[in-house]
Amino acid sequence: MPSLQDTVVTATRTEQPLADLVADVSIVDRETIESSGATGLADVLARLPGIEISRNGGVGNASRVFLRGAESRFTAVYIDGVRIDSQSTGGAQWEQIPLSQIDRIEVLRGPAAAVYGSDAIGGVIQLFTRRGEGPARPYVGVGIGSQGTRKIEAGVSGAAGQDGAFDYSLGIAREISDGFDAKVSGSHNPDRDGYQSTSGNARLGFRINARHRLDATLLASRMNAGYDNTSYSVSRPVDDRSLNRLRTAGLSWAAQWSDVYSTRVSITDSVNRYETTPSLYLTETQLRGYLWQNDFRWGAHRFSAALERREDDLQNSPIDSSRSQDALALGYGFNAGRHTLQLNVRHDSDSEFGGKSTGSATYGYAFAPNWRATASAGTAFRAPTLYQRFSMYGDATLQPETSRNVELGVKWARDASSFSATAYRNNVSNLIDWVNGAGPCPGGTGPFPGCYANVGKARYEGLTLAGSTRVAQVQLRGSLDLQNPKNLDSGKLLARRARQHASFGADTRVAGWTLGGEAQVSGQRYDYVTNKTRLGGYTLLNLYASTRLARDYQILARLDNLADKNYTLANGYATPGRTLYVGVKWAPQ
Repeated sequence: MPSLQDTVVTATRTEQPLADLVADVSIVDRETIESSGATGLADVLARLPGIEISRNGGVGNASRVFLRGAESRFTAVYIDGVRIDSQSTGGAQWEQIPLSQIDRIEVLRGPAAAVYGSDAIGGVIQLFTRRGEGPARPYVGVGIGSQGTRKIEAGVSGAAGQDGAFDYSLGIAREISDGFDAKVSGSHNPDRDGYQSTSGNARLGFRINARHRLDATLLASRMNAGYDNTSYSVSRPVDDRSLNRLRTAGLSWAAQWSDVYSTRVSITDSVNRYETTPSLYLTETQLRGYLWQNDFRWGAHRFSAALERREDDLQNSPIDSSRSQDALALGYGFNAGRHTLQLNVRHDSDSEFGGKSTGSATYGYAFAPNWRATASAGTAFRAPTLYQRFSMYGDATLQPETSRNVELGVKWARDASSFSATAYRNNVSNLIDWVNGAGPCPGGTGPFPGCYANVGKARYEGLTLAGSTRVAQVQLRGSLDLQNPKNLDSGKLLARRARQHASFGADTRVAGWTLGGEAQVSGQRYDYVTNKTRLGGYTLLNLYASTRLARDYQILARLDNLADKNYTLANGYATPGRTLYVGVKWAPQ
């Protein structure tokens, strides 16, 4: 599934040739996203090395993404450079992000707090919308599928003005699905828990001259999804709904002051809102960011210096709290001959708990043609959420969760073939766990006994193998993760994470058709950290095909869960059975 591109930005926050990277990165392009036929972003991510997901029902319900086995809140997530997060649950709310607006995905595995600050303990996921270029390119797509799924999308992208100085991309999409009953046990409404999603994005760029460029981005999404509340009463049945809203906006100015010195200034803002009805719950997180990035390139050497400010605000009655983090980040890169080196240090000053310093060092050595060995070490942290500190279950004295990571890797690449092996160990201290009314619990004034406290330790360790090659006319790809994410206090496996999971796929072209298949494999997991409720392993087989009906029309068909496997991602919650999706897209060539 990963598609190699010329450059990436996630590893060091500046554009960098992929061949120079020593970090563990995966890339997914638009063609791969479209051929996946997936409606949820988490489903696309689950097919990448090092990633597992869990979901409480279908698309639109609460979803979590585990990167290298780390907690979902330990992954920093950006859309077009705009940070998104929830200061209530912690981490991105994946069900809010509209896959239909995403053009490219970059996944950085491993801690990156020395570049990005708080949250990047497990890694970073960057999502990008389409960028316009060339003549105007409109498109319209429609699709239907199992469970009453209907989708329509439209957009246009291109460039105008002298030498294409002004580029633009606009897109809208509407998705509706009748869904299925989200729960399989306990007292709940036996209705179908479908969803309705409306999303749109705009991306505008203006090249002032050869050295200066302005960019503006805007994305908005609304999701209305059914779920089953645990307080359901047969005598008074209700249709429980979750209402998700996400908005991101960014404005940046990139300047190339000389052949060796460039800067980028950006202002970003995101709003994450979650509401339930008819039961009353409402939480809204706003994040605002300011960044001044400076880059110096001198031969084989790269230097970077950045000043960054982040402002978090949480409205979750009766909570009305905010905080800020100011940071200075420095970086040095070297790439010459067989040697590649990347060093980063950063200091974050939080308005609530004070300062936190992080650092990372990565070295790569090309020991043979097409081969490179890598080694890295780094520290990271995540500041406690405002809800964890100031809710009725909170503790205002909570300290950041911290991690120390080491990893070794080897990579081989030649033409259309590649292979990589990465072994890692990431130890997390000050892990914030729920304390059930015992132990240190200065908070805990809510109706449920207990509170949040810095009482846990965890270790995420494992080996990731990934590769791709072409045999005759068939492109093969695959990844295998062998991991042991565990709670160091109890020695038990962390919830909803398997010791083994893998993904394999094959693509070929026959008589104008692109034909493909893939298998997703997961070992057994446990639904809770006590390791008492076992979730069985599973294998899912998916097939897809696409072709051009005419010059400007393309048809895509996808059959997921071919064997109609009954599997579980979260105890008590259902998953879709065999599903079929067929779509047609008009895009003039």
